[in-house]
Amino acid sequence: MVKMESTEEQDRKLVLEFCHLLEKSKQLFNGLSRDLPQYGHRQWQAYFGRTFDVYTKLWKFQQQHRMVLDSKYGLKRWQIGEIASKIGQLYYHYYLRTSETNYLNEAYQFYAAIRGRAYYSRAAKEDRPDLMVKKLRYYARFIVVCLLLKKMKLVRELVTELEKQIQEYTNTYEPEDHLEWSLVLEEIKGFIKAEAAVAVLHADSNPIILSHSGSGSRLSPLTTPPCERSPHMTLSLQEILIVGSACEQAKFSELTMDMFRMLQTLEREPTESATNPLSMSHGLHGHDASPAASRIPPYGVPGSKGYMENGRRDCRDNPHKYLLYKPSISQLLVFLASGFKELPLGGALLLYMSADGCFSTTKHPEDYGYELGGLGTSVKRDSVDGGGLSCRGKSYKENHCLYPGDLYPFTRRPMFIIIDSDNSFVFQHIPRYFGQPLVILMSPQDVPPAFQADVQHHGSLFTLFLHSPLTALCYICNVGDVPIHHWERCQTYVDRFITEASRLVTRCRIDEIEQGIGFIDSSYVQFFGDDFLRTLILRFVFCDVVLRLHRGFRGRHMRPRCEPQLPANELLEHPSLSHIIFQLASALDVRNHFSEGPECD
Repeated sequence: MVKMESTEEQDRKLVLEFCHLLEKSKQLFNGLSRDLPQYGHRQWQAYFGRTFDVYTKLWKFQQQHRMVLDSKYGLKRWQIGEIASKIGQLYYHYYLRTSETNYLNEAYQFYAAIRGRAYYSRAAKEDRPDLMVKKLRYYARFIVVCLLLKKMKLVRELVTELEKQIQEYTNTYEPEDHLEWSLVLEEIKGFIKAEAAVAVLHADSNPIILSHSGSGSRLSPLTTPPCERSPHMTLSLQEILIVGSACEQAKFSELTMDMFRMLQTLEREPTESATNPLSMSHGLHGHDASPAASRIPPYGVPGSKGYMENGRRDCRDNPHKYLLYKPSISQLLVFLASGFKELPLGGALLLYMSADGCFSTTKHPEDYGYELGGLGTSVKRDSVDGGGLSCRGKSYKENHCLYPGDLYPFTRRPMFIIIDSDNSFVFQHIPRYFGQPLVILMSPQDVPPAFQADVQHHGSLFTLFLHSPLTALCYICNVGDVPIHHWERCQTYVDRFITEASRLVTRCRIDEIEQGIGFIDSSYVQFFGDDFLRTLILRFVFCDVVLRLHRGFRGRHMRPRCEPQLPANELLEHPSLSHIIFQLASALDVRNHFSEGPECD
């Protein structure tokens, strides 16, 4: 009898400990969004570490004492799924905070385990609409992670499952938010359609996703442009601000298509090591095994003393970045200031903005910083007129508009600016008051009428060139699909172009030193040693050369600009680059889209 009481007491203590861990985990998780600032590095890392620690203990505890918790606490499978979902969210938000793509893989492992073990399978039978909402939110989050990992086949499966779940939720509960969930579903479908600008086909004519062939994937050893190093290449990209404010563009989960493409362009491919203890192939034995959250990943537990960001930020694979969807001007400037403050010695700050233009009515501007207009940041649809162009015809100055003059204070540190807008050229006049390296890449302000509707919704052509040069060229030549073997052959021409352009940039610098002729501004040279910035510069050159030669893009406003200007004869109009583009066009059988030039073999 005493022994039985002792067992019951032990079980009671186990249940109490589980309840304590569960409540503590909820408090810490809720505090991540409620109490912590979304900017800065130092303030939140310790808090994330404590949260991960509690969830690690909770996950391990429910694994070790599952039978007791099942019988004494009444632990349900959806509750296990909710814990796993929270851990997946933690890893995803840690990825957003650090830009380390390995943590996307960790989020994927937990989300995939929830689906594979059907933790939410009985949610509809609980007669709790709030539980169904949790299930729908889980699907939406899992889809975002799969999109970022380019798991498009799985994305389509999840969208089909989500559609069925939304239908079941609507039929069972007739909820007030059913229209909101229908809108979420339509957003996802529209985003997937817009993302597939050009289909690469397998031998069986089924579309495939390329991850290591320069098709718009993240940077990898195979896609990093070559570079002849020099002592002048001193800067590395450390802080990034990606802003998406285009009104009509396809989006999902506060990611516009342009933001989605640019954030991948500024990341390296995640490493999928076979020794990763959180992978699905490790630690999965037992009656209902799941990813072993208690084991330490090879690159460090977030927030722990051994984590590589603590005191070793130069060792990061990816620069740190902020993602802002339609921010207010005050939010944008606060995040810019935070990135500016966090820059280490030798670091550079990149600002990418995709936004509709705010147009000035001043006929004789004297102040180029504020009288030429700028970019709308958080302009709502009901304040958009003039055929979808934000702020057109309105009196100045607009509150929620980023003007070139707003960026002047941040040029005290090395800055690389990319403006994708129909009012981009107003940013070419930013002065270098402080003598720091400054490069501004500006999109064309217009596209041919045949592309205007698609570009407005499916994402900017300029950003597509910076993300996937070959996809962009196919798109403007109306090539909708390409067999994989042909795609790979065409990609070799793009690689040749990038290699040759890199050689020409280096050659310009050597000629400048030897002959005393300023062919290329020193800002480009200082940025050129960074893999990401070098990639952007060379893809900009590709974009400029292609649009310069394309018959459909006539007029200076249909081509990109940069400041400082890149040399024309020595680079942008160099015969070797034009020749490669003509060869590529011939390989794609679209030579008729380009101006007359030498015949290509």
